[in-house]
Amino acid sequence: MEAPHQISVTRPEPGSLLVRLAGSWKMQRGLPSTEDIRRQLAAHPSLERVSFDSTDLGDWDSGLLIFLLSVMEGCRQRGVEADRDGLPVGVCRLLELAAAVPEAEGTRPNDAPTSRLAQVGLGFLACVGGVREMVAFIGAATLALVKFCGGRARYRACDFWLSIQQCGAAAVPIASLIAVLVGLIMAFVGAVQLRPFGAQIYVADLVGLAVVREMAPMMTAIVMAGRTGAAFAAQLGTMTVNEEIDALRTLGISPTEFLVLPRMLALTLMMPLLCLYADFMGIFGGGIVGAFMLDIAPSQYINETILAVHLSDVLQGVIKSAAFGVLVALAGCLRGMQCGRSSEAVGATTTSAVVTAIVWIIVTDAVFAVVFNALGM
Repeated sequence: MEAPHQISVTRPEPGSLLVRLAGSWKMQRGLPSTEDIRRQLAAHPSLERVSFDSTDLGDWDSGLLIFLLSVMEGCRQRGVEADRDGLPVGVCRLLELAAAVPEAEGTRPNDAPTSRLAQVGLGFLACVGGVREMVAFIGAATLALVKFCGGRARYRACDFWLSIQQCGAAAVPIASLIAVLVGLIMAFVGAVQLRPFGAQIYVADLVGLAVVREMAPMMTAIVMAGRTGAAFAAQLGTMTVNEEIDALRTLGISPTEFLVLPRMLALTLMMPLLCLYADFMGIFGGGIVGAFMLDIAPSQYINETILAVHLSDVLQGVIKSAAFGVLVALAGCLRGMQCGRSSEAVGATTTSAVVTAIVWIIVTDAVFAVVFNALGM
């Protein structure tokens, strides 16, 4: 049985460092640390060359390559030449092959900065870069939409109809459940407060206005952010990892037109319809509480709801839902296109898409509240 890996570092000349490798370099025996060599490089700034002696080297596998790549990375950072002449021919060929293929972006985590000021600076630069990428993506999506209106966008109609089915009919069950439960909860809370005053009939007003103006569009948008927006991010992120998006660019096809446009149009068209459906289901949920808890006849509940809810209230919810649909689609597709090149990045991208969409939804809803109030709606 061969001796385990051995390493020694000497300085045969003032400007050079010699690394002698001996023994068996197998992964199962563990890898030696490169700290000693890095300390030598740091302690002698005048070093110009690092060479290797593998005369006594035994069996080796990829563990030796990992060690050598780490040493050469340290040499590159210090501006020191790494001489490979003393290494076996097979090792030199594998090192050349490893250097010929650049490392994919996002496959290695970045080292955390040690300085607080550096952390703040890097955070600010990341924020500015994120805003720049977001603006560029929105501009590309807008140009794709203009091409679509002119009949010049390149996409598959079957992808558009598939997205319609996924964003519409496939989302009805979860939208129904959430809308009914929201209506039930709001009616129950209102009943507890209004019943002591004998004003339980106004539960219909409370549920109708709250569901139509706020809860139906917002809850539907949040559900779609967690369901469809996350799916968009995961799909495009997986395509990025598998280099499918790079292949589209190589073929001269815009990924924004081919992948983003059908999803954005489908979700924007389906969100108002889902919102209207959620309006009815939320009012239906409130009616259940009114009938079984407050002894309100269904006809009374419906008539009171019709008197309380006007067309302008419904229009507000529809306008909000359309805007929310655009935001959810943009957030999901943007994060998907920004995905790194690893499977871990796909999961992080999906989470980021959901968080981004929900934040945008809340902020936009607040803006709509101010605008509608200023318009007297």
